[in-house]
Amino acid sequence: MKQLDQELRVDFISGAVAHRLRFGGGRGQALARAMGLQAGKTPMVVDATAGLGRDAFLLASLGAQVTLIERSQKMHKLLAQGMKQAFDEGGVFRDIINRMTLLEGDAKDLLPDLRGEAILVDPMHPPRKNTALVKRELRQVREIVGTDEDAVELMRAALAHARNRVVLKWPAKADPMAGIRPRSHVIQGKSTRYDVFMIS
Repeated sequence: MKQLDQELRVDFISGAVAHRLRFGGGRGQALARAMGLQAGKTPMVVDATAGLGRDAFLLASLGAQVTLIERSQKMHKLLAQGMKQAFDEGGVFRDIINRMTLLEGDAKDLLPDLRGEAILVDPMHPPRKNTALVKRELRQVREIVGTDEDAVELMRAALAHARNRVVLKWPAKADPMAGIRPRSHVIQGKSTRYDVFMIS
């Protein structure tokens, strides 16, 4: 497991993240639409399960102020290193990082004080029904952060404290998460869907 930890790094300035920044499709992307970045609106976002930080970086690149929460000390450290590297790169990367605030802790404890307009929850997903091997990078993340056994409790906390909406990032073909209220609508992607819960 140590070998996996050593190999994993957070990189915002090259590879898939940089490609998505340049060619991702702006606010027309499914995540941006799910989070409410439409018609000139740019909500204050809380990413309650920061992980590799890619969704938060995308939303920040589209102008959103994003608070990232990560409870794993190892993952928090990797995120902090990746954010510093991007900040030091300067230019557009520094501008994006300046819209990102990284917190360490359990989102269930931090959400009540943050009162995010839109809260993104992307827990470790349930095992796939097929036998396709999950990408190595995601296996590495799982090694570090575990299986998020309290995902339902986190969703309930998000629903209690979001001002506008909660978005659950979930496998496209997975059953809806049990134990929470029905979603308001869905934005469907090929491998991922976004279950949107509007707050009345």
